[in-house]
Amino acid sequence: MSPESQDALAAIESALAQLRRDGRVHRGPGGRGGPGMGRPWGDGPPPWGDGPPPWARGERGGPHDRPFGGAARYRLLDALVAAEASATRMGISEIAEAIGVDQPRASRLVNDAAERGLVTRRADERDARRSVVELTDAGRSSLDSHRSTRRSAVTDALAGFTPQEAATFAELLTRFVAAWPR
Repeated sequence: MSPESQDALAAIESALAQLRRDGRVHRGPGGRGGPGMGRPWGDGPPPWGDGPPPWARGERGGPHDRPFGGAARYRLLDALVAAEASATRMGISEIAEAIGVDQPRASRLVNDAAERGLVTRRADERDARRSVVELTDAGRSSLDSHRSTRRSAVTDALAGFTPQEAATFAELLTRFVAAWPR
């Protein structure tokens, strides 16, 4: 892949991540999973048949079940990498603000990530009332894998584009994301 194509790929990947990170991409008219989300399988019966879906029964294997989960979880890991790079220590309230969720959601995300060994929580030595969340090697590896998968998806999507088309698309998408109402 040419350097121009690599630049376009990186710009597109960054713009798509920015849309997700800022919470500007919603799933359906009701927003994030809310009323009006619609049914992704159309008007027919759901793929699990009658009754509640597997995840509502406490089972794994929902339609979006992944090794770690959705975009908010990866925004959590991304935020911890950024904090690490700037030598900043993050607690739940800082994480909530950084990833665009409320504090209870941030706390649940951190608890889930800690159970999976992706982050650790420890008492802040300067303020015992506060927990500091840190990324583990397993968390870093999971984030790297997610980024690789995202990059592969963008590369596949751009396969039919010429380098010039990819560069134009990257420029337009970047402008679109910057202009999107917040």
